[in-house]
Amino acid sequence: MLEELADNANINLVYVQTILKIIGIAYIAEFGAQIAKDAGQGAIASKIELAGKVLIMIMAIPIISVIIETVIGLLPS
Repeated sequence: MLEELADNANINLVYVQTILKIIGIAYIAEFGAQIAKDAGQGAIASKIELAGKVLIMIMAIPIISVIIETVIGLLPS
């Protein structure tokens, strides 16, 4: 279904896959952080959240660069 929607919107499937991976990382990091907090390990929970945020930023770099290139292309020369 997502492939069909991406095709209809002329969106490269790589970007859809990347966004789904980012969402998965966010859920896993939040789940791990909540488990650590429940165990009384607040410091470890904050490190898990930080690691999740870093991974999300790294995975988002290609999408961010395409957005910046698109905006630059729209600006008048």
